Amino acid sequence: MQMDLKNIPVRIKELREILEIEPQDMANQLGVSLINYLSFESGEQDIPISTLYEIASILNVEFTTLLTGRSPKMETYTVTRKGAGAKVERYPGYDYASLCFNFKGRDMEPMLVNLKPEDERPSLVAHSGQEFNYVLSGKVCVTIGRKDIVLEEGDCIYFDPQIPHGQQAVDGPASFITVIEE
Repeated sequence: MQMDLKNIPVRIKELREILEIEPQDMANQLGVSLINYLSFESGEQDIPISTLYEIASILNVEFTTLLTGRSPKMETYTVTRKGAGAKVERYPGYDYASLCFNFKGRDMEPMLVNLKPEDERPSLVAHSGQEFNYVLSGKVCVTIGRKDIVLEEGDCIYFDPQIPHGQQAVDGPASFITVIEE
């Protein structure tokens, strides 16, 4: 399932208006300027993944609802077959698939992340909760603050994602599983 990223800001605005939340209130809760928030909502500026999680929390909806426009349905278990995750390409060289997008009330967000080598270092992000990365193939450089840690196939890392962090492929394409607990 491929997401149309242009619809995410439309969904956010619609939900905000339904809930009668003023744009300034959203900006305040997110800790951004009103101009910055409105650029997210208009689609002029890409919304960082950590901000999408915060927006979902403020709007009291599942993260998946923002991505897909559909609410998760499963409560006991959900199976996602190979290649059938809810896919989003966020940045050049970086795409991910939500692996359990159809499970209601998730406490964790497991995702398959595919990285292509890029010349530029990725922008660092920060979010609440905890994060776990497990390298499936290739090499991944995980930057946490000012520290670079190169992980190879079978290596993993668990860290505090409130520290600015990012991942980058090293010496060719790489894939890893990330599990984020918000």
